[in-house]
Amino acid sequence: MKRFITTLAILLVVMVAGMTALVVLVNPNDFRAYMIRQVEQRNGYQLALNGDLRWHVWPQLSILSGPVTLTAPGAAQPVVSAQNMRLDVDLLPLLSHQLSVKQVMLKGAVVRLTQDSESQRPADAPIGPVDKGNTPSVSDVTHGWKFDISHLRIADSLLVWQQSNGEQLNVRDFNLALDQTQPRRAHITLSSRINRDQRELQVSMDSDLDITDYPRHIGAVINQFDYQLKGADLPQDGVKGSARMRAHWTSPTRQFSLEDISLSANDSQLTGTVSGSLGTRPQVVASLHAASLNLDALLGLNPVSAGGGTGAEQRSGPAPVIAALPEYDNASSPLNAMDGQLSLVADKLNWRGLQMNNVQLDAASEEGLLTVKTFNGQAADGSFSLPGTIDVRSDQTKVAFQPDLKQFALTPLLNGFELPNNISGALSLKGDFHGEGLTVDAFKRQWQGSADLSIRNAQFAGLNFQQLIQRAVENNSTKVRGQNDDSQPNLQQIQGRLALNNGVFNFGRLDARSDQLNYTGAGMIDVVKRTLDIRFGVTVTQGWSGDSTLVQRLQQTPVPLHIYGPWSAINYNLRVDQVLRDELRDEARQRLQQWIERNPDSNNKDDMNKLLKGL
Repeated sequence: MKRFITTLAILLVVMVAGMTALVVLVNPNDFRAYMIRQVEQRNGYQLALNGDLRWHVWPQLSILSGPVTLTAPGAAQPVVSAQNMRLDVDLLPLLSHQLSVKQVMLKGAVVRLTQDSESQRPADAPIGPVDKGNTPSVSDVTHGWKFDISHLRIADSLLVWQQSNGEQLNVRDFNLALDQTQPRRAHITLSSRINRDQRELQVSMDSDLDITDYPRHIGAVINQFDYQLKGADLPQDGVKGSARMRAHWTSPTRQFSLEDISLSANDSQLTGTVSGSLGTRPQVVASLHAASLNLDALLGLNPVSAGGGTGAEQRSGPAPVIAALPEYDNASSPLNAMDGQLSLVADKLNWRGLQMNNVQLDAASEEGLLTVKTFNGQAADGSFSLPGTIDVRSDQTKVAFQPDLKQFALTPLLNGFELPNNISGALSLKGDFHGEGLTVDAFKRQWQGSADLSIRNAQFAGLNFQQLIQRAVENNSTKVRGQNDDSQPNLQQIQGRLALNNGVFNFGRLDARSDQLNYTGAGMIDVVKRTLDIRFGVTVTQGWSGDSTLVQRLQQTPVPLHIYGPWSAINYNLRVDQVLRDELRDEARQRLQQWIERNPDSNNKDDMNKLLKGL
């Protein structure tokens, strides 16, 4: 044991002596010109090392520098600037006059991806053939030195990214680790956060990069990509999730592909592939499958109350107020910037409280015109189909759809469109609508169209036609009574036709039948002013007892019913007195006729005939 400890002590002394001798005998500043030449020779960038280079021996043999900048040829600003840099080097190669850099570490750096940091060709630079023979090779410059970097670290830095529209985006807390696992293969981990317009996006990524065939081909495997977006005008808990995929880029054809995509966003999941090309006009083809797609959770929407709210109560707060809002038009719409095809299958889809299953969407975009070839699915015991077009070639988005609903639950549909849900049943509808805008508010204000509809097993909440008429008759006559049983639902079958014109639903015809009544109607509902005005003719065919003659008349005579006013205080006018007056008049006519027949020779016969004609 003592020999072992002695041996370790000797080795430790030798290592300390060797490193001390290295620090004393080798000046790291001797590598300054070499590193500058290496960077310029490899990519033309100018590396500036300000201040003296110095050794750092514990816990890793390193070279420390002062302020560092890396500038592209002709650029006004450096691509990378940092207050200090650390180069972790191997000890043994230094003894044989070789510089082997294991890791480059930058902390607190500023990375600029802007127009000012891009490489610029001098205006007066001559253009001529490249003489490769006059270009010194890397081996000529190195003079026997070996230069290799296996690891790159950028910590607690700032990335300034200038977008195509000229706006700059600051990516803070930028952390990057690049490890060369094999020649031209690297493992990359990255994390950062972006703050803008009172919103914050946090991302972290772990991936493997393959550039063995660069620049012809680049491949990457994104093992894990986590993100969270939160802030103003977003769901209270934000939008967060993760993604995994394989990515490929082919430079000669400018084609890309994203394969084995697995994406989660809150409680929604997407899988599939995306491919295309980035030519003069990009082409994108996406084939996706969603086990669950909850748009309410992604958009921060609550189920909408009857005829009310915006459905956005889950949002964390309003977006920032901007003094001068930019005028938005469709010039920057992705549909105008690229063409493509989308195929989406969603096992479950939730939108504004509507639960839909087995949803299929097939759409194609060309020159700003999106054609929805197929958009169908199921909801409870019903189904829907919604083909149409979305046109963004002008300033205002123009839409046209041909809905075909079959036995679709009516109450959640009315809630989804923020309409009164006083009626329930199964809706079947086939129509043609068009207008401007894709929001619910645009549908209610700027759409037009018409449709034929039918409602099976319809019921009106708080409005029982049969009960209204029976009670009104009982209050005006003691001859009959109603036998309405509130415990038994009065299911109605309604058919009609509606026309939509900028928020006004006009019902030119409504016909309804049930076991106890039937009625016809016509009128309008204004969803912008939130008013209605509908006139019905209601005939109660069952549930009467009493005078048989009056019962028979009530069973055959429509009673006028007028429903009108604002949604919050609906009024109705029921005219049963006219029916009762008609009954009294007919009874008077009958008795006068009987008297005339019994008294043909009476002196009052002429007066009775005049009275009979006047009734």
